Parts: sequence; C-alpha cells; structure tokens
Amino acid sequence: MTARPGPGRPRATPTELAGTGREQILDAAAALFVEQGVAATSTRQIAERVGIRQASLYYHFAGKDELLAELLTTSVRPSLEFVRTVEARVPDEVSPAGALYALAQADVATLAATPHNIGTLYLLPEVDSERFDAFRAARLELQQTYGRLAAAAGTPAVRAALGADLLGALLIQLVEVVIPLRRAGEESPDAHAIASTCLRACGLDAPAVATARAAAEALLTPTSGAAGRLG
Repeated sequence: MTARPGPGRPRATPTELAGTGREQILDAAAALFVEQGVAATSTRQIAERVGIRQASLYYHFAGKDELLAELLTTSVRPSLEFVRTVEARVPDEVSPAGALYALAQADVATLAATPHNIGTLYLLPEVDSERFDAFRAARLELQQTYGRLAAAAGTPAVRAALGADLLGALLIQLVEVVIPLRRAGEESPDAHAIASTCLRACGLDAPAVATARAAAEALLTPTSGAAGRLG
C-alpha cells in the first residue's frame, strides 16, 4: 500500500525566525547573487544557505527582486543619508570642499562594507527594469549631490569646462573604483586617497585639499554621528 503524502509545510511564523532574521537572508542572497548571478539563484537556494525553510524567507521578502533591490539600496543609502545632513550645513558651518571630501570618504566606507561586494551587480540587465527604480533614483540623487558640491568647491575653470552634471558623474565613478578593487582582491582602498583625488579633479591644490580633509575629519568625529557609518 502506497503511503499518502503528509501535509504541506506550514508558513513561517515570526518566532521561527528568531536568530536568523533579515540580515542573514540578505547576506546569503548577496553571496549567491555575486557567485552565480541573479537569474541562476533561487529563493530555495538562499533559504538553504541560511538554514531556513523557503517559506520562512517569504515572511521577510516577497522574492528575489525585493532582495536584490534592498541589497543595491544598501550600497547607496548610508552615504546618501549622511550627505543630506552634511549638505544642509554648507556653507554656513562647513565648506563645500570639506563636505565633498567627507562624502567621498563616507561613500568609500559604504562601498567597502557592502556584503560580498554587491556593487558588482550594478550593471546587470535586470537592474535596468522599473522594479529597481528606487535604487537608480537614490544613486542619481547621490551623483547629483557630488555634482553640486564639486561645482561649489571647484575652481572657475573646472566649473566652466565640466559643469555640475559631468562633475557628479565623474566623481561618483572615481569613488566606485572601490568595486573593481574589491573584486580583484585588493586591500581595503585608501579613503583619503580617493577623496583627495576627487578634490584634485575639481582643480583644488594640495593646501586646499588638506584644509578640506581637516574639515571632513571634524564632521566625522564620533559626536557627528557619522563615525558609526565609517567604522
């Protein structure tokens, strides 16, 4: 006599996920997406890597698209939240050059800390779809902030030659060199070197860069609230 199949697995409950949570699911998804691609990764594989049931994953995330969107957003959100606060203090409390240096430094730290170098997925065809509009909008806002600060900090000759839009595109690409460096297995990038390069691209000389670095360090002290994001 053939045994009847047992009942299906029940949906996950919040208590089942104690000790697992969103962060472990995101970490597993990031690892698999980078290792084998998004299309080749299933939610079942992600759940198995975490050690939970597939249904438990769906308690936190609707599917792969939501996981990828959250991971991509983590690569820009901390820098964007930080610079929104800093830019509000320009120019009364901090110079545009100091704010730009601090942004570049914070952004390097953000990209260096993203799980499994998730920035390598920026150029995936899937990321061009409307499902990831929020990520692309956040990155564009970050790029435009680079441009505004660079235009305010840069020399008249650089502003005339490039303009804020091109400066923003140039500087965010300079900072995102962290992504291929990580992929190549290089050591942690020197945030100060990258930030200084951003300011030199704006036409600032060495003394001006040094002044901007000092202003940025004042912004990034523990009392500024940014130290946790850069640690």
